[in-house]
Amino acid sequence: MSGSRGAGAAMERLWTPWRMEYVANAAESTAACLFCDKPSQPPERDRDNLLLERGERAYVLMNLYPYNTGHVMVAPYQHTADLGGLDPSTATEILALTQRAVRALEQEHHPHGFNIGMNLGRVAGAGIPDHLHLHIVPRWGGDTNFMPVTADTKVMPESLERTFQRLAPYFGAQK
Repeated sequence: MSGSRGAGAAMERLWTPWRMEYVANAAESTAACLFCDKPSQPPERDRDNLLLERGERAYVLMNLYPYNTGHVMVAPYQHTADLGGLDPSTATEILALTQRAVRALEQEHHPHGFNIGMNLGRVAGAGIPDHLHLHIVPRWGGDTNFMPVTADTKVMPESLERTFQRLAPYFGAQK
């Protein structure tokens, strides 16, 4: 692939049919909040919902469309976009679950680093701006290559099911 295309040059395509599910679900997600829906289901569905841990005020959930293998999120049960208005007990539990997730990922996947953060508001990149959630993305040296940059596609080396199986023993997830 060349770095620039001349006028009239054909665009190259890489087919990623799994992205269609994301696009379709994103359009439907305005009706219900997945961060409210997933933990409201019975604990027996936690494995299907990729829910790893249920705390008192917050929970750990794998990202269905991960940026990297092991990408998890921590979200409060409370449906809110107001980080400043979050009660201190919930904020404390979110941080404690984040620490637990980092330890689990370090022990099981041995990343070289992490990106941890929240996107507050749609203009900041929040796909679901009405419900706070913190992303924990394991990173490895060299894990960025031309695919995300030139093709808007991430190559995932491990299935979500396998990642769930590997992380479940570190959390209270149904095995």
